[in-house]
Amino acid sequence: MPDHEKSLTIIQYILLCMNVITWVISAVVIGLCFWLRFDDDIQDWVDHLQIQRFYIGLYILIISAFLLMATGFLSCMGTFSKNRRLIAINVLIQLGLFVLGLAGAAVLLDNSTFKSTLHGVIKDIMVDLIRLYPSYGKATYTLQKIQEEVGCCGGSSYEDYIKLQRALPTECRDPVTGNTFFYGCADEISWRLETPATWIAGLVLVLCAKKIINAVLSTILIQLIVEIDNDK
Repeated sequence: MPDHEKSLTIIQYILLCMNVITWVISAVVIGLCFWLRFDDDIQDWVDHLQIQRFYIGLYILIISAFLLMATGFLSCMGTFSKNRRLIAINVLIQLGLFVLGLAGAAVLLDNSTFKSTLHGVIKDIMVDLIRLYPSYGKATYTLQKIQEEVGCCGGSSYEDYIKLQRALPTECRDPVTGNTFFYGCADEISWRLETPATWIAGLVLVLCAKKIINAVLSTILIQLIVEIDNDK
């Protein structure tokens, strides 16, 4: 009996510490997601290229992180009130948020990293814009804006212009050296999105691992509460 009580107390405080860590990491994830969502440069790229799919993973992770912070209070309530029903509900929620977190991280990485789905989408969009250049004003403006701000040329490279028999615009050249930008816009934009997206995905994976540990400890806690109640 005393051993069970001691073990229960230890697990209660471990879960409390884990919830505090979860709140901190979740707050960081939310902050990074909002920063990526409302960064002026990224918003310009997304709006001009019509690649709003980049935001989908961010929205999923923001919702997941908010739910995780909220369920942390449920976890603490169930843990310290020794309410088996609350603890069991918390275990199920943790497993559900584990799946949601993994899905959000996967969607974010698939729409941000080098050679991801988004990389190919940007490449195709840039080629389509070059086909319309210079006769279509909106396409010309978008190409100028993206290539000048990002420091890139074409979808894959400057060769996109050559293949489509279009003259290289001045935005495809370095304003200082006059040399043509070597990398295409798909590469440059993907590389710039990849670093923050990878950091967010890494933090989410840490949260997912913690959710599994939390669910296992909560299950053990339920067993201890049952054994203590049976001993009374």
